[in-house]
Amino acid sequence: MFTATSGSSGLYKAPLTKSLLLVPTILAFLLVVLLPQYQNFFVYDLQLVIHDLRIWRLISSRLIYLDVKDAFCGSLLIYNFRVFERRYGSKKYASFLFGMWILSAVFELLLTEAMFYVFHINMDFLPAGFLAPIFAFFVPFYHSIPRIQVTQVLGQFAVTNKSLVYLIGLQLLLSSPFMWIIALSGLISGMFYFYNMFQIQNIIFIPSWLARTSSFILEPLFSSAEPTHESSVGMGATLDIQRQQRMDLLDQQMLISQFSQARRRERQQGGFAQWNRFLFPLQRRRNLATLSPPLSAQNNPSGVSEDQVARLMEMGFSRQDALEALQASNNDINMATNFLLQH
Repeated sequence: MFTATSGSSGLYKAPLTKSLLLVPTILAFLLVVLLPQYQNFFVYDLQLVIHDLRIWRLISSRLIYLDVKDAFCGSLLIYNFRVFERRYGSKKYASFLFGMWILSAVFELLLTEAMFYVFHINMDFLPAGFLAPIFAFFVPFYHSIPRIQVTQVLGQFAVTNKSLVYLIGLQLLLSSPFMWIIALSGLISGMFYFYNMFQIQNIIFIPSWLARTSSFILEPLFSSAEPTHESSVGMGATLDIQRQQRMDLLDQQMLISQFSQARRRERQQGGFAQWNRFLFPLQRRRNLATLSPPLSAQNNPSGVSEDQVARLMEMGFSRQDALEALQASNNDINMATNFLLQH
């Protein structure tokens, strides 16, 4: 379901993500179903935290879910965001989580106090659970994960590989009246840490000795085996070659997505699209030739093979569409065919 944004399926090379999925979910199940009499110890009561200085509630109430819907949506999002643990490593991933957890607690207290003094709104109870760091992950998710169009709804609204993640985040946001405090605190914390404002990454982090100790103790418990049934895309002899092939496929999907958007703009404007203005530079491991604007149907753009144009025309496509698809796909007939068949 989420492999379009998070790479290989499963939890391979994501032991911390696995622990975040298992431990809070199991504890939430125990509290909600088997031990409801102990739920009071995990209620996020700000009055007890601020006035009675029960700081321990900031720890207990911000780790364990008390709502099954929050636990379900949060687990789906954590599973999707495992791509960041694979990309940055477990130590940096843990530092990000720890930093977001600390910063968001500060912002939650500040926002609730501001709402009281400015609007006289009491927010004594906030949703419990590991929620703020989840919302914080939407900052690197927005900036770092490429947006690839999958389909369209009613011919106008684009559905991308990231749409489902945003919808689940919206569902989590709407699950409680005061969830917006948690979400806003998480997003602000995510921006602080992602952009390293005030050198926050050098202030709040997991020490190396603690990371090594935790890895030695916990990794055998939460490590996962390498997936054996991957997509048929990567068929290289080594893992590096397979990852390269998956990256190439992702680049092709991004190119087709941008080509599709350019065609829609062309139809709306009633003119020929300048494809090299719409296709943003891709971070590819192989260099793509610079794209030039498609010429008229009577001329053959440089680099486009007449044989490939003829093959596409034999399939029933017009010469104009064949030329534009081949030029936008860097003369890759497979990509051009896939795009023309889908549109």
